[in-house]
Amino acid sequence: MLEVLEKLRRFDAYPKTVEDVRIKTYGGAAITIISVVIMSLLFWAEFLDYLSSDVSEELFVDTSRSPNIQINLDFVIPAISCDFLALDAMDSSGEEHLQIDHSIFKRRLDLKGKPIEEPKKEDITIKAKNITEIAVNRTECGSCYGAALDPKKCCNTCEDVREAYRERRWALENLDNITQCKEEKFSEKLKTAFEQGCQIYGTLVVNRVSGSFHIAPGKSFSVNHAHVHDVQPFSSINFNTSHHIRHLSFGTSIDSQTHNPLKDNYGHAEEGATMFQYHLKIVPTSYVKKDNSIINSNQFSVTKHRKVISLMSGESGMPGVFFQYELSPLMVKYTERERSFGHFATNVCAIIGGVYTVAGLLDTIFYHFYKVIHGKIEIGKVN
Repeated sequence: MLEVLEKLRRFDAYPKTVEDVRIKTYGGAAITIISVVIMSLLFWAEFLDYLSSDVSEELFVDTSRSPNIQINLDFVIPAISCDFLALDAMDSSGEEHLQIDHSIFKRRLDLKGKPIEEPKKEDITIKAKNITEIAVNRTECGSCYGAALDPKKCCNTCEDVREAYRERRWALENLDNITQCKEEKFSEKLKTAFEQGCQIYGTLVVNRVSGSFHIAPGKSFSVNHAHVHDVQPFSSINFNTSHHIRHLSFGTSIDSQTHNPLKDNYGHAEEGATMFQYHLKIVPTSYVKKDNSIINSNQFSVTKHRKVISLMSGESGMPGVFFQYELSPLMVKYTERERSFGHFATNVCAIIGGVYTVAGLLDTIFYHFYKVIHGKIEIGKVN
């Protein structure tokens, strides 16, 4: 038995030296302390990395069947009242939505950006229904003030009068003289047109095709399939379209730079009638978490452009903030996985062994350098 143990001892790869022949120096102690600190810092960094998820990335053709895409937005227009701002959206399939506000909230702000009143949510369907009911309940035929192309047409609401003037392409300058428009208190709205700001936020669902949406001053409508904004009685140069994009994302909102690259973006209009354009390239994204739950969202890149609309410069368009987006045919998939403990243990051993070995080499170099200098001093070769 003793012979077996004696043979086993020969396999010891870590022979020990006698304590009496060991030389301990101050330099060696300093290197040891520094090595322990470095090992601790590297170990802590490796431990934090082990606790985090290992995320793999894949790229493949998007075969999802979702028919819609959700747009989440939060914009602030600090120098235009909510009464003179419209949010419209349209897509490449030809479907157009005017005055999207059934899922959008508008909040009046003062010029310092503080809320004046609670946000309001308007519903187009309800509004159209009320207008129809008013028209049915009235027995008289309201005047169109000579603007109707059909002499028998009745204008029982303010919107009917506006529509008649649009068909004639006449300017409707003073709404206070129109009986149907007195209930709107248009004069009071004119006074606060540029003395208030507006926050527009919420979500809207559009077809999953390329399209656009914009926030622009004036009331929006279509003339011969052309999208037009009526800014009367003002001129386009009166509107300061400076804006603050607090949030813009597509699909499920994820706190990431690639999912919301326009966060807290400011657009400053140095001149009137400025048109801001943002061209977005949307990439569908699927995020598979460690518990196998899936988050479907979208990343996007953005290109910005700004121009001043004026007759002298020959630039076409209208003032406002415009977004054009395109969907990529490719999808990015991120998958979270637990990190391997074996990989963590291997890295820890590499850290300890590597630092220990390098520290030993440095200690040997410094010790021999010290011995050489000290020997020369003793024999008087060094002044």
